[in-house]
Amino acid sequence: MMLRPIENLSRLAALLCGYAYLGLCFLIGFEILARRFLHFSLQGVDEIGGYVLAITVAFGFGYALIQGSHTRIDILLMYLGERGRAICNFLALLGIAVFASFMAWRAWDTLRETLEFDSLASTPLQTPLWIPQTLWVAGLALFALIAIGGAVHGAILLARRPAQFNNVYGPPSLQSEIDEQMSTLEESTVLPVEQGRTA
Repeated sequence: MMLRPIENLSRLAALLCGYAYLGLCFLIGFEILARRFLHFSLQGVDEIGGYVLAITVAFGFGYALIQGSHTRIDILLMYLGERGRAICNFLALLGIAVFASFMAWRAWDTLRETLEFDSLASTPLQTPLWIPQTLWVAGLALFALIAIGGAVHGAILLARRPAQFNNVYGPPSLQSEIDEQMSTLEESTVLPVEQGRTA
């Protein structure tokens, strides 16, 4: 759907976000054990968790868009013709591009004010807010880039090959979701059997 480098960057960011959550889990686990047995607290684990959540969600928006995982309410879509579905799908694509751009713009404005006033968090860590906000803005900027790229690609595809547009940018049908789940289930059951035979 997108340019390959942008897709690869989004997948790498999603992988790093997963490791960030894993690290946060270890940090929270250590905090719980330290409080219980050592009567000691790291201070600020909840603050770090908030930063991790905001940053990973920002990067997750773009990855979810590439994967087609954003929720689509398609109750009426199935009753429209091919052209009607294409128009609705393109409007949805355009709408998310506008919304993602607006989010990135407002996030950048927030970061600019933080840098201007050299803001610190009013917490025990006294975190310079530009550090988590820079990563947060980067995630939203990547989301906007992916959404705009999808809208441009969708417009070109709609103009040149409208028959393929709904297949690429339309929500997955119930049957395709069932087929995907069945193929995943078959792979997970067949693979151990094949490994047992080779062993």
